[in-house]
Amino acid sequence: MKLSFRELLILLPLFFFASSTFGQGEKKSIPLKRILDTIAVQHQVKFSYAENDVFGHSIYPPQAEIPLRAKLVYISNRTGLNYKELGEYIVIYKAKQREVKNFCAYVTDETGMPIENASVQVNDAKNIVTGADGYFELNTTLPEKIIIGHIGYEAVTVPIADFTGDCLNIVLRFDVMQLDEVITERFLTTGISKKKDGSFTIEPKKFGILPGVTEPDVLLAMQQLPGIMSVDETVSNINVRGGTHDQNLFMWNGIRLFQTGHFFGLISAINPNIAYDIKIVRNGSSAFYGESVSSAVDISSHSADVEDGQTTIGSNMINADFYTKIKLNEKSGIELSARRSFTDLLDFPTYDKYSQRIFQNTVVTQLQNSTDINYRGDKEFYFYDFTAQYHRKIADKHELFIHLIGINNKLDFTQGTVTETNTITSISNLDQQTFGASAEFNSQWSETHSTKFGIYSSYYNVDGTSQSFETGTVTTQENKIKDSGFRFSDSNQLTSLFTLHSGYQFNQTEIDNIDISDSPALDRSVNQVLRAHAFIGELEHNPETEKIYARAGLRINYLEQLKTIYIEPRLQFNYIIDHAWQAELLAERKSQTTSQVVELQNDFLGIEKRRWVLANDIDVPVQRSSQVSVGISYRDKGWLVSIDNFYKKVNGITTYSQSFQNQLEQIEAKGSYRVFGSEFLIQRQFKNFYTWLSYSWNDNRYRFDDVQPEKFSNNYEISHAVNTAAIYEWNNFKIAIGSRWFTGRPTTDPLLNVPVYDNEGNPSIFYEYPNTDNLSDFFQVNFSASYLWHITPKVRAQFGLSVLNIFNRSNILNRYYRINAAEDIERVNTYALERTPNALIRINF
Repeated sequence: MKLSFRELLILLPLFFFASSTFGQGEKKSIPLKRILDTIAVQHQVKFSYAENDVFGHSIYPPQAEIPLRAKLVYISNRTGLNYKELGEYIVIYKAKQREVKNFCAYVTDETGMPIENASVQVNDAKNIVTGADGYFELNTTLPEKIIIGHIGYEAVTVPIADFTGDCLNIVLRFDVMQLDEVITERFLTTGISKKKDGSFTIEPKKFGILPGVTEPDVLLAMQQLPGIMSVDETVSNINVRGGTHDQNLFMWNGIRLFQTGHFFGLISAINPNIAYDIKIVRNGSSAFYGESVSSAVDISSHSADVEDGQTTIGSNMINADFYTKIKLNEKSGIELSARRSFTDLLDFPTYDKYSQRIFQNTVVTQLQNSTDINYRGDKEFYFYDFTAQYHRKIADKHELFIHLIGINNKLDFTQGTVTETNTITSISNLDQQTFGASAEFNSQWSETHSTKFGIYSSYYNVDGTSQSFETGTVTTQENKIKDSGFRFSDSNQLTSLFTLHSGYQFNQTEIDNIDISDSPALDRSVNQVLRAHAFIGELEHNPETEKIYARAGLRINYLEQLKTIYIEPRLQFNYIIDHAWQAELLAERKSQTTSQVVELQNDFLGIEKRRWVLANDIDVPVQRSSQVSVGISYRDKGWLVSIDNFYKKVNGITTYSQSFQNQLEQIEAKGSYRVFGSEFLIQRQFKNFYTWLSYSWNDNRYRFDDVQPEKFSNNYEISHAVNTAAIYEWNNFKIAIGSRWFTGRPTTDPLLNVPVYDNEGNPSIFYEYPNTDNLSDFFQVNFSASYLWHITPKVRAQFGLSVLNIFNRSNILNRYYRINAAEDIERVNTYALERTPNALIRINF
């Protein structure tokens, strides 16, 4: 059977590393014909048989994870039928005489994964090796025993007397050796590393290259990590282990960011050229992080010293930017950055592709075909951002940091047409902006004692005005957040083994939601305020020479308005097994009081339709999560292999926060979701070339007690996801090509293809049960390359090129149904980016 490149790419990780998709869930006999159909799907083979031969045979199904030929032996032993392999066909037949089966076995590791090329010593003169599925047979005179071994595993001796007819499962245990290393450097690419507390760090100034990414964009780079992705390919909808975007905490120098994207999600709102460090935590976060039930992304531009000045200016096909660092004196310095798009002046192909992607199925385009409406007069869009930092060292023990940040997206949209009597126009606009400031004072009182004190404030506002072209109705909407507070932390090394971290945080969040319409008349204004106090304590065990790293913390949250206390334990544990192996255990409980909801799909022009709200423990509960994960990793001789298994439960979600576009869209219900899964990564480095493959599997299900059925698949469930990359670096030249594949997200289809009508004659759609179907699989191949030219010892030029979706595959990201003006049911698809090129030029001096 021939496999295409795409099929091979998909099947390889699933065959070797994925958790079993087809479990042996049934505990009763099943007709043989059904079992053969299941095996045919699992192994992509075809069975040929006479109906009379298989009729009447019912057996327990073989385990899904065992190799194909082991399953054939299993079936033959229980039915008396014989089999013969003929290419891609397997013939099942009834013979007059039962054929004698050879000794067979399959070799796996302790996690159940097959071991390829394991050595099977039959006698002094003959050795054989296992296949890709770990399977082997002996068709010679059987010895008394055989010896199986493989590099990295302990050899085992198996007596042939143990053979009972079915294929044996021979398990090899990992070989244990002595160790030194703790931190995994170069995780996926240069500048990304995994720390012993389970977190990931990204250093943009050391950043290498990733497929489709030429700049160190943190929010795009983090989506390459196992378990982190975006179901709609935006940085404003990042899903970590099945969670929603608003369940992640994004912080920039102590300022919480409620807006993370430009172009309404296609570009990161953080300038990628600032010299900063990013910490990404999927689980086991420090007790100093609150207000999230999923991940935490902490971005810091702090430097230990006042560094020498430097400047960089650059441009791609969307925006131009600059960054400068100025050393005022030996004790102080400032850093400035700014970026602005020129999309309101120039239309490069990159902008055209981005525009088609983000404005489809909104008021800016026709809903049925996502093309610009023929009576559009003008569509003007641009964005900008800026940052500023002041760093001052005070004496030898203290330092002061002051930060400013601003982010803005602005869209003006004019529709117009000429009738026989006059000209009709309508004007709509959308403005999304963030401004923030913070100050931090750090003191190093001694080698073992330090403190930090910081204050911060941020302002977020999305303001949309929509004027109906047909009726002239004007609707104004606003979602405004004021977030401010202060935090104090103390770190005291008690002994050479233990350090105590403690602190206090105060936060006040105020959210306003405003809706004004002239037809029908509507004037709604909702103001919410919530103050929170957090008391924090952590004990860290971090000896330099021992094998165990551990950090246990406790966060106690008190919410003033709700008069509620939440106790949140946190745990990070890392055990160094030997020089190559280490294991980790991470656990946490967290809560958050802010969330994003979708009330109407056309809110804010249908582009940024989510709005932030505060918990009130009535219709919007406080969200609470519990998560635990266990992982093991191996790093030696250019190999990096890691696997993590996790379980997460989140309570307090609402149907409005999950972006339903089916029968639950206007249903108000509270519930929860639970997700468990596995994440696998294998990476190999050969001098200047390295490649990696990651695979994620999860089972993600809702529970809403007030809807039917109570349990069903999560809107953000991606059952299987595979990322691959091949990267080559030679001197100053870098090139990367990679692919992304994942199963389609759940969707709900109408049960009837015509509307149903109520007593008043209003049409509606009668749906199947929620999320009983799935979109087509997503597949995309991306490319990037960059070259660094040293013009002089102090001046460097960087050139970059990237292409997203090289093969221009049409991928569906979302689907919903609506009733059109003719009262027919229409299907509306949202498509991913088409082939999108981008180019970069940058000068550093």
